[in-house]
Amino acid sequence: MTTRKVTALKTLTASAVLCALTGTVHAATIGNTDITYGGYVKLDAMWSDYSSGIPDGSSVGRDFYVPSTTPVGPDADNDAVFDMHARQSRFNFGTATKLDNGKTINTKIEIDFLASAPGGNERVTNSYAPRIRQAYVTYDGWLFGQAWSNFQNVGALPETLDFVGPAEGTVFARQAQARYTTGSWSFSIENPESTITTQGGARVATDDAAMPDFTARYTHKADWGELVVTGLARQLTYKKNGIDADESSFGISASGKVNFGQNNLKFMLTQGSGLGRYVGLNVAHGAVLDGDDLDAIDSTSGFIAYQQHWNSQWRSTFLYSFFSADNNSDLFAISGDPTETSQSYSANILYSPVKKLTFGVEYKHAERELESGTDGDMDRLQFSAKYVF
Repeated sequence: MTTRKVTALKTLTASAVLCALTGTVHAATIGNTDITYGGYVKLDAMWSDYSSGIPDGSSVGRDFYVPSTTPVGPDADNDAVFDMHARQSRFNFGTATKLDNGKTINTKIEIDFLASAPGGNERVTNSYAPRIRQAYVTYDGWLFGQAWSNFQNVGALPETLDFVGPAEGTVFARQAQARYTTGSWSFSIENPESTITTQGGARVATDDAAMPDFTARYTHKADWGELVVTGLARQLTYKKNGIDADESSFGISASGKVNFGQNNLKFMLTQGSGLGRYVGLNVAHGAVLDGDDLDAIDSTSGFIAYQQHWNSQWRSTFLYSFFSADNNSDLFAISGDPTETSQSYSANILYSPVKKLTFGVEYKHAERELESGTDGDMDRLQFSAKYVF
């Protein structure tokens, strides 16, 4: 190793420590490789009032809005519960290496601490295990590794204090994949996984598919904004207890952003059969096991969000999100009482006194209803402080 590279590595190590302590932006160059750091620190504080009982403190729905965790049933006289955490804070590390052929190879690794094993407790340490969000390499139009699903349009997600925002209305998945992008088109094969409803409404996550999930995506960009259309084709499978069942699943999603000066309107509409885990944070399963066959669950979901910039420091997002499942009533003896609909709406006010530092308050109302008509709702007031570095 040359003296120049050793010096660069020492500089990188010292700078990385300084970056961790001060939250400052850092980039270094080692040979032909540019190294970058990024992420943010975020504190969330939430008062949540549930109509039909309070989820256990270990429920992921206490950290951020997950539609399937909204309790349903008779009204309960509960006080609001207060939660505070910094688990959404994240860190990413990237490289960009210029090759002799004039092309560039890029890598990215990103972690946060949400939806992971506790690793500690709230009595003393509040420790949480890091989880991998993304880890991939890109070269010459190809992407290999874990990233946002090609079926999802991340650019359509509105700015909310809640981790996801339109949780029941959006496609939301990160997973291992191989993707190729050429011009406005991209195609991918992605990790398959089926969520199947078995006797009594239990969910079984199977990992026995013989083929990957297939996606295609077209992006149209213009001065007015962006329109993205995506398609998904996959096989739902259940190969357990002597049963060998599979069913085809298809979905299509249209999403985008329309600019109105500094303001914007974001939207998504998704429809398909057997979409399961791809939409609504798996608020509905992909299919019901009916004897030796799978019956795919049809669903429609979407959201619309408008962002208003009041001035250079203040802005707001107004959001409505929905999910609707078309459950087969002939299979209720197997599926129990599944979720039929979920919807939520929210509004926030965000204040950035300086660039990259944001304080905000958000109100969210969410409702979930089962096929039987049993329902429940949640009202949440959330405060967040976030600094991006």
